Amino acid sequence: MCGIGAVMSIELDRVPHLGPALEGLDELLAHRGPDGHASWRHERGHVGFAHRRLSIIGLERGDQPMRDAHGNWITYNGEIYNYLELRKELGEASFQTDSDTEVILRAYARWGPDCLNRLRGMFAFALWDEREQSLFVARDRFGIKPLYYAVVDGVFYCASEAKALIPFLPGIETDPDALKDYLAFQFTLGGKTMFRGVHELLPAHTLTIRNGSISVRRYWEVIYEPDQDHTERYLVERLREILTESIRFHLRADVDVGGYLSGGLDSSIVCAAAARQGSGGFHAFTGRFDDGEAYDESRYARALAEAEGIDLHQVDVTPDAFVAHIRDVIYALDFPVAGPGAFPQYVVSELASKHVKVVLGGQGGDEVFGGYARYLLAYFEQCINAAIEGTMDRAEFVVTYASIIPNLGTLREYKPLMQTFWKEGLFGDLDERYFRLINRAPALAGIVDWETLGDYSSLDTFLEIFRAPNVGPSSYFDRMTHFDSKTLLPALLQVEDRVSMAHGLESRTPFVDHEVIEFAATLPAIVKFKSGELKHALKLAMGDLLPRTIIERKDKMGFPVPLVDWLKGPVSEFFHDVTASGHRRGYLHPHADLGRLLESEPGFGRNVWALLSLELWHQSFHDSSHRWDELRRRVMTAAPDEPADELAVASA
Repeated sequence: MCGIGAVMSIELDRVPHLGPALEGLDELLAHRGPDGHASWRHERGHVGFAHRRLSIIGLERGDQPMRDAHGNWITYNGEIYNYLELRKELGEASFQTDSDTEVILRAYARWGPDCLNRLRGMFAFALWDEREQSLFVARDRFGIKPLYYAVVDGVFYCASEAKALIPFLPGIETDPDALKDYLAFQFTLGGKTMFRGVHELLPAHTLTIRNGSISVRRYWEVIYEPDQDHTERYLVERLREILTESIRFHLRADVDVGGYLSGGLDSSIVCAAAARQGSGGFHAFTGRFDDGEAYDESRYARALAEAEGIDLHQVDVTPDAFVAHIRDVIYALDFPVAGPGAFPQYVVSELASKHVKVVLGGQGGDEVFGGYARYLLAYFEQCINAAIEGTMDRAEFVVTYASIIPNLGTLREYKPLMQTFWKEGLFGDLDERYFRLINRAPALAGIVDWETLGDYSSLDTFLEIFRAPNVGPSSYFDRMTHFDSKTLLPALLQVEDRVSMAHGLESRTPFVDHEVIEFAATLPAIVKFKSGELKHALKLAMGDLLPRTIIERKDKMGFPVPLVDWLKGPVSEFFHDVTASGHRRGYLHPHADLGRLLESEPGFGRNVWALLSLELWHQSFHDSSHRWDELRRRVMTAAPDEPADELAVASA
């Protein structure tokens, strides 16, 4: 786990500000690598790398940027969990280090870009190919590790965080299309970012610069092909084997590994399995809200810790801490994304960083195995329609109207969502109904001035993803989970990465493993969603690891944050002080009443959070342009010519 950056002239001309540019990247990524930093510049001055290191594997001889015998160089962030197996395949005796970084270099030398198909893990890297005189940039299949890029005046820049690229832009501007996506979903689509000119390299994609041109391609896709040949029992047993193996791989490290433990199903499975596979002394970390039983899940975390002998560390998450650190959270995120759970996760990550360097989390379980209540709501509506029309026997209805009813108690806390969803009518096309279910834009009518944001349609981009050909046409359930895996999951992984790396902590996600997800895509929807039970297959496969109180929970709502209660109470003054200047932002109506929006917000609503985050983001970046202007002057200043040889400078 590290912070990486690269600078390259697309036409292979000398970059006169290469040295200062790498120093700027190093400075802005410093929090990601407290264990050392280094830079490399090619002798011709047309390409260079910056690297900040968090030492996890190969502690003594894993410094980067790293070079191989062919003159190739790499700067890499992540972990390759099957690196030991690949070392053997590549010829272990020839390795000079014990790091997984060298494994990537050797794999690339052997297989070229196809090496990516052999890597099991999380990664983002830039690799200079000396023979081809090309730059090869790659990101893991799910976007666990981040990578952003910009092209300015013929120079390519990339980095682990979008903020590190700001000094190379002409100025800070908001991308209106990305803003429209964010206001609709609280994440962006299609590689857009909130910074105009900064792009995200999408998960499972590579970027190559060769012969003066840039090409981007997808190298992996999950294919949904339900296995109809095996019994539910076989599929569940196989799922357990694959998940157990994934957790075993994710425990590989030369430092201590702990876990996030919220008390929900996913994090509890990961921590229980990790504790059983370890040699004792497993540490887990949780946050507690002292705001009533609806928000306090610590009893579930304690129940698992007591059952498995886990050393549980707890931190109270308070309104005072919110006021003190929410600006830090928004800055760490680069731009607003996802819900208010980022704040308690930031606090818990700080606690974990005092005890371990690596934590395992349960991210991905909801998107892969179907854990969101909206899946049940959307499916229930279609079951009603099918029961009326007499079409319940069609293949896409994996549960019957009658069988789904016992599980509707899961929707108890989602009545406001149901009222909003059905206010615009019932039934209709499945894709547009799901769009209405997740689209938050209508709630901001009268607050956001949509006309100022242009003609771009978030619906059109949504439909392209929702109707993807890799998902069979018959399964509504798979289409919903696939869309969330392609959009919401990367947003949550952005949060996972930033709030952990803000404290020099590596976060790993065993559910987000391509072996796990490829197998999950073969599970028939009727196995994953039997009788409308969310995460049915996951509970069957791993449920015996957990106390019954966790397995039988019906009240789990992600990471419930009492934000609305705080904003109406102890954080009210802070909220009004922050949003007082928001009316000068072009995307709000001049007379938008955020106070009235707050008063009508339900307890777990996220509309006010979205606008508060946007305002804090504007203040951190747009309103602090003087800081970024100074950095821009520094990193864009030509440096004296470097000696005519390759240079690597490292310091611990």
